[in-house]
Amino acid sequence: MKVRELIQQVRKPRPLARGALELVNAANGFRPLTRNPYAGPTVFWFGWPPSEVPLIYGAVSALDAARRGRRGDFAGPKGKAALALTAASWALLAVIGYRGVTTPGPVLEAGLTDQLGPDYEEELQSLPTEPTRRGRRNPPLRTTMSRRRFVDKENIISYGPHGRANLADVWRRRDLPRDAKAPVLLQIPGGAWMLGWRRPQAYPLMSHLVSRGWICVSINYRVSPLHTWPDHIVDVKRALAWVKENIADYGGDPNFVAISGGSAGGHLCALAALTPNDPKFQPGFEDADTSVVAAVPVYGRYDWYSTHGPGRAAFVKVLETVVVKKKLRTHRDIYLDASPIRYVRADAPPFFVLHGTEDTLLPVEEAREFVGELREVSKAPVAYAELPHAQHGFDVFGSPRAHKSAEAVAKFLSWVYVTNPPGRNNA
Repeated sequence: MKVRELIQQVRKPRPLARGALELVNAANGFRPLTRNPYAGPTVFWFGWPPSEVPLIYGAVSALDAARRGRRGDFAGPKGKAALALTAASWALLAVIGYRGVTTPGPVLEAGLTDQLGPDYEEELQSLPTEPTRRGRRNPPLRTTMSRRRFVDKENIISYGPHGRANLADVWRRRDLPRDAKAPVLLQIPGGAWMLGWRRPQAYPLMSHLVSRGWICVSINYRVSPLHTWPDHIVDVKRALAWVKENIADYGGDPNFVAISGGSAGGHLCALAALTPNDPKFQPGFEDADTSVVAAVPVYGRYDWYSTHGPGRAAFVKVLETVVVKKKLRTHRDIYLDASPIRYVRADAPPFFVLHGTEDTLLPVEEAREFVGELREVSKAPVAYAELPHAQHGFDVFGSPRAHKSAEAVAKFLSWVYVTNPPGRNNA
């Protein structure tokens, strides 16, 4: 009897507490509740849906509120107070939705014009044609739709010897000719160097590019703790080598291969772009071409060795324990070699760096420092966009922010394609 009473007590509706929790989580989506690096993952996971898909999140909340209303949860003074808290959370979600539509575009455009010039879009007029079939935007929370449109079973390939860790999806339009010589993007997934799974990251970007005649290759790679650095970057390099050798069979142009990635993938993307043909990251395939024509790292980590600053000491500890498995103080060279910021160079390819101002996992200061260092030495454009109010992982859901970012990245890559044609005149 006591157990039954305890269960009933636990199941007892607490509308006031629930309303307060809904408001707090909406506020967390509006602006992260804390910048404490140890609380960052929790703040991110709870704040991610309301910050990127607030209208869907609010609609689910409204349906649940209707159910609870029929149950009588909003009767009496406490119930009315609970309803008021829930309604306040809906108001916050509406504001989040509005700014998610209105704020990214101007910032992204400013980032492009600052480096490519105010008339850069005029140069894009020389692109051959618009696609014969325009791609549809994949809606939020249904990102697998785009993959089904663009990846057949025959286009799931193995680029290396490590089983499922070396699988990749080749995204292409079914009507793309095999001799199209289409531009190519290699997409590197994130996951703190411990996941590295190609699905479902960057689907808005890849579907946008592929619908316009590009080919995208999204890869898995070996991850920790089962594997140890530098296995991760070796696999990225191996994937680049495979693309250069084989993408022509799918209608791609091996002479125009760009690279992108988010989070850990942003780190790997930047490192790969800045270390073309570096033999220490290409064991057994030292002679392979792993250069790229452009790089788009998104909310990445570019410095593995600094321990000063919010969360950096904790980050290095994770690397020491799980990824590198060696101490920074005794193997500093490994951490330096893994840091893209150490490879900034005059002949770097064009970069477009994106980061959210409200990122609680990888602070935006990471991107600012990297862009500043790269701009000091690179002769190529280094475009940069700090997306207002954006959390980590803003390019995963099919949100307005993700789609506007995809459109901006497509413009950047198209500009590179037009101004640096891959050895032919029809670019």
